[in-house]
Amino acid sequence: MALKDITLGQFFPGSSPIHNLDPRAKLVSMICYIVALFLGQWFVTYAVLFLVLAIVVAVSKVSVKSLLRGMKPVVFILVFTAVLNVFYTPGDPLVTFWIFTITKEGIIHAFFMVVRIMMLISCTFLLTYTTSPLALTDGLESLLGPLKKLHVPVHELSMMMSIALRFIPTLIEETDKIMSAQRARGADFDSGNLIQKAKALIPLLVPLFISAFRRADELATAMECRCYHGGEGRTRMKQLHYRPGDVVFMLGALALAAGIGVLGCFGL
Repeated sequence: MALKDITLGQFFPGSSPIHNLDPRAKLVSMICYIVALFLGQWFVTYAVLFLVLAIVVAVSKVSVKSLLRGMKPVVFILVFTAVLNVFYTPGDPLVTFWIFTITKEGIIHAFFMVVRIMMLISCTFLLTYTTSPLALTDGLESLLGPLKKLHVPVHELSMMMSIALRFIPTLIEETDKIMSAQRARGADFDSGNLIQKAKALIPLLVPLFISAFRRADELATAMECRCYHGGEGRTRMKQLHYRPGDVVFMLGALALAAGIGVLGCFGL
């Protein structure tokens, strides 16, 4: 797996209706979609959820290749989850060998679990692909605004999450450069057993940590030079305002979650 396949945190500028939605509407809708994913029970509900996701991806004009490429880092997790569900879900046995038993219920459960994880990751990626880190920070801070009355540092938490997302592509690019430099000096990251591969990563991790701390120090200095002292008294150049399209999108997501919940009660 190439490091360039990790696309989490990247933002693809565009002018699609999904790009132009209020970040708060997208955050609320994503939460509703995730809730609907966990309320789904059978093929009907998952087919509806997949259709909704496909429509949103088509409207956003985000490349399907980008979504699939972003799935590569989690292939191991998907396979591991599927194997656990296949072998350890009780039910009618289909195949038995040694201490393992494959059941019909295990296969069905594994299929639904993998599909659920893939759609959950896709909707999360779609949020970061179509929303800039700055807009995501403003939207998250606005949604968590009521917690300020409980003296929760909402602005600082939102800023930290935004910076973390923003620096994921930067650190990936830095890691790729360090790996290329180490390979040019004879380092081998691919051969050997698991322990040997882990040892080979030490020359990579040390300069990566040094680079990350240096970037963090430079960012802190830049923020201090701009007199940044948290969210108290700060104003925004762009104010967030709900538009009719944002309300319709959120209501649609809420209706989807409620409808999937009702279908789940009937085992569909």
